[in-house]
Amino acid sequence: MPKETAVYTHGHHASVLRSHTWRTAANSAAYLVGELKPHMKILDVGCGPGTITADLAALVPQGSVTGVDAAPGILDTARAAVAERGLDNVEFAVADVHALDFPDDTFCVAHAHQVLQHVGDPVQALRELRRVVKPGGIVAVRDSDYAAMTWYPQVPGLEDWLDLYRRVARANGGEPDAGRRLKSWALEAGLTEVTATSSAWTFSTPDERAWWSGLWAERTTASTYANRATESGHATPADLEALAEAWREWGTREDGWFAVLHGEILCRV
Repeated sequence: MPKETAVYTHGHHASVLRSHTWRTAANSAAYLVGELKPHMKILDVGCGPGTITADLAALVPQGSVTGVDAAPGILDTARAAVAERGLDNVEFAVADVHALDFPDDTFCVAHAHQVLQHVGDPVQALRELRRVVKPGGIVAVRDSDYAAMTWYPQVPGLEDWLDLYRRVARANGGEPDAGRRLKSWALEAGLTEVTATSSAWTFSTPDERAWWSGLWAERTTASTYANRATESGHATPADLEALAEAWREWGTREDGWFAVLHGEILCRV
């Protein structure tokens, strides 16, 4: 049975949405973009605020995109993003990736960005993505890998931040080091033609450091993630404030550099 008890660790606090709305097809789905054709019908799972969804829709002007998310509230933000760009080939719905409410062989592409790290049963999720894709279609998944994140300089506290995040995410039923596991999960799900790649986000300029450190400092003290960390006994508010200060300190460092590694899979169905 699918383990549907996993909860979304980050929530949709403003500090989370600042990073989610920054995401585009170019910076978050480049491994897939070259595979798209204008007529394709795409399912975008875990669409969040819809910025990647809108980019995908613009790339398939004779096709369509269906964006789904488990959180109904975020879909209003996604609809607004699509409306602002004047796109008329997008629709949105609430869905559980473990049990998608679509017939077999519906889509040309099923895409999920930063989703499998947060679900209770990623193998079942991949089986569902495969089920709804037509023969000859593509299942495309990209997830970060927290243990592979790396930075400089080694500001005291950031290692503690990483350790805490991984503990909280796993307590919520997810797997924060998902990127390295995507190929294994895909093979377990019965997908046989799997191309595994990787890519990274890098934050190093003054503006990038200020943005990345600021959103994580705020997320660490004020988001749903912060509430879950304290309510589950993994950290105290004072602990979280110390971690936020570590982020702020890193953000001021002229030599600061942070890389987020992602695993990616393109699976031919």
